[in-house]
Amino acid sequence: MRYIFTTIIALLIGFQVFAASILVPMDKAQANHLKAYGIAYFVLENGVTMEWLLNYRGGSFLLPQLSAIENELVIRGVSYEILADGQVNNIKRNISSPEVNQEVVQLEVAPKIAVYTPGGKQPWDDAVTLVMEYAEIPYDKVYDSTVIAGGLKDYDWLHLHHEDFTGQYGKFYAAYRNAPWYREQVATLEASAKSMGFAKVSDMKLAVAETIKSYVFSGGFLFTMCSGTDSFDIALAAHKTDIVEHMFDGDGMDPNYKSKMDFENGLAFENYEIKENPMEYEYSTIDGTDRHRRIGEKDDIFTLFEFSAKWDVVPTMLTQNHTTIIKNFYGQTTDFVKEYIKPSVTIMGESKAIETVKYVHGELGLGTWTFYGGHDPEDYQHRVGDPHTDLSLHPNSPGYRLILNNVLFPAAKKKKRKT
Repeated sequence: MRYIFTTIIALLIGFQVFAASILVPMDKAQANHLKAYGIAYFVLENGVTMEWLLNYRGGSFLLPQLSAIENELVIRGVSYEILADGQVNNIKRNISSPEVNQEVVQLEVAPKIAVYTPGGKQPWDDAVTLVMEYAEIPYDKVYDSTVIAGGLKDYDWLHLHHEDFTGQYGKFYAAYRNAPWYREQVATLEASAKSMGFAKVSDMKLAVAETIKSYVFSGGFLFTMCSGTDSFDIALAAHKTDIVEHMFDGDGMDPNYKSKMDFENGLAFENYEIKENPMEYEYSTIDGTDRHRRIGEKDDIFTLFEFSAKWDVVPTMLTQNHTTIIKNFYGQTTDFVKEYIKPSVTIMGESKAIETVKYVHGELGLGTWTFYGGHDPEDYQHRVGDPHTDLSLHPNSPGYRLILNNVLFPAAKKKKRKT
């Protein structure tokens, strides 16, 4: 992980100001979209305000022309253009027109980032940590004990690694119950639960999920992918019952669990059915993986929605891209069957042909959450043990751009809601 040791005084010396601005284009003219987000984070981390030009050339960044920033752009291989003040004024004047679906958003402070992940995981085990490493965006790792102890208060943005919050160890039992890594995972989680006073892992994971929900309600930003989406929501909905079979927690499922499911307590989903078979690699009917087998990889895409940049600023930020059509990718939870999504949820990307939703967003109290289905945007059908993705081969990945939109948007200056 990259650390910045320069002091504010040294930065002020290095940031020599010129009478112009730097435009970092985010359309197809950009050589490295992913590292451009790292530049944006670098600028904010060093106390420099910048602007995000929503829907202008793919969601371009406007930066002050400072020598230290130009040097970083060159070093990281990010395309940029120098604009005179008159050119910048013309761009902003056009963007301000009511007829133009664009907006200028000021970014002020780099969000402090945490990734909820068990010890020993490598960056390539998870698309979010992989792309933050590639973009050179710093983050801290936290796990169950830190969450339970209240450690999330120190962070603005939290990502959940591909986790199983139901306490079923990812439902890997059928295929991997005798594998050393699986046995080690179970032993470690059971010891952790016991050390914190929980009777079983499912109780600990529920407490973690409820603490994370409270973090969001208090103003935190939550992002998660793959099984970190539906397993989190299912755990919250099952808080009054036991949906876990005996091989996972030593006792059986509550035979009356269906009547005790509390969908109101979840964030995104409702009225789904739990997959009761412990030998099935699936949590519920929320996941749309099976529907993708009808169309095959060539035709498997999802489409981003277009929002009003001036009125729906947050979903506009979260969908900034140089294309609206993105190739799909599998995961334990590939995406979400549309009929199980709550009406209050904002749908930002969907596979219309098979009626599944890839990318959703919502508000809770003072905070927000975003769920993104699938495991790796550049690995269509990722399997356990597959080699990790080399992002230097995919510097313009639109699927990975959606992740980095989420990393950056907490830096936006809050505006009064227009609706």
